[in-house]
Amino acid sequence: MKNNRQEEPEYFVSKSQRKRDMDALQDLGKMLTEYPLARLKKVPMSDNLREALVEMQRLTANGARARQLQYIGKLMRSEEAAPIREALEALSGNSRAETARMHRLEQLRERLLEDEATLTELGDLHPGADLQRLRQLRRNALRERAENRPPHAFRELFQMLRALEDTSVADEEMPED
Repeated sequence: MKNNRQEEPEYFVSKSQRKRDMDALQDLGKMLTEYPLARLKKVPMSDNLREALVEMQRLTANGARARQLQYIGKLMRSEEAAPIREALEALSGNSRAETARMHRLEQLRERLLEDEATLTELGDLHPGADLQRLRQLRRNALRERAENRPPHAFRELFQMLRALEDTSVADEEMPED
């Protein structure tokens, strides 16, 4: 007679571990409910989960919200959690990739302020870029810095550089026909 312990599969997961995993997925679902729906558009998830999040935003009664949160936790079990976590980290700015991207954009902005030739590089990299607007923002940011004024153009320049990078990444991800 064989020992039952030897016949157990190697991938056995205890009931306690499964509960912890489900609680972690429910916590992830709760984190999803804390973001505005517009910011969650880039988060990879099923349509059912997206609809449940829309419904959660609509609910006001605490009991209904608690039941909806349980339902979202149930839907999370069928979702791929890793891409959702990565997307949420990027949204909150906690991911290393997002931090590195922000540093890269800040360095590009400083290079642009130091040397106008960087505009030519940007024009080559992003053919659709509004170089005239970039030049104007550069000039205004330098003036703000010289006159010790609030950095409105400086921030707008960063936003424009980020938008340029976002559009170029979106263009790269689009499949070619």
